Amino acid sequence: MIVSMNENHIAQIAKMEKLCFSDPWSERSIASELENELSFWLVYEQDGRVLGYVGSQSVPPESDVMNLAVLPECRKQGIAQALLCELMHNLRKKEIDSLTLEVRASNLPAISLYEKLGFISVGRRPKYYVNPKEDALIMRRELTDADIIR
Repeated sequence: MIVSMNENHIAQIAKMEKLCFSDPWSERSIASELENELSFWLVYEQDGRVLGYVGSQSVPPESDVMNLAVLPECRKQGIAQALLCELMHNLRKKEIDSLTLEVRASNLPAISLYEKLGFISVGRRPKYYVNPKEDALIMRRELTDADIIR
């Protein structure tokens, strides 16, 4: 089930950050997103366990994906796609017109998913990532009222 992030999710998300990213967000940084009126985070949970999450920050009419992660043992089950679709649905209802994200240039499974969902590459950020150093592709998708209808 996909729900809005709340304080009960923070510790599990922080653990996933450490598991999934070489430069993870701290528990404190994640918690601060609950107080940020520009932030909107969703969690995919099952029986109280966080299997994945996506976070965004919006300055209308645009939004940026801050983080997207799925537990390694739960990947390839459609969780990331479901989270992104739900995020786009909710952002469009808030009159957001576009969604942008950065992805490691070598992360072909993620790039493939984003392309499947209609994101296109609009640029590159050289040496954006550290540990290891790597370029980021900037990908963007225009949101339309069709994203509201499901």
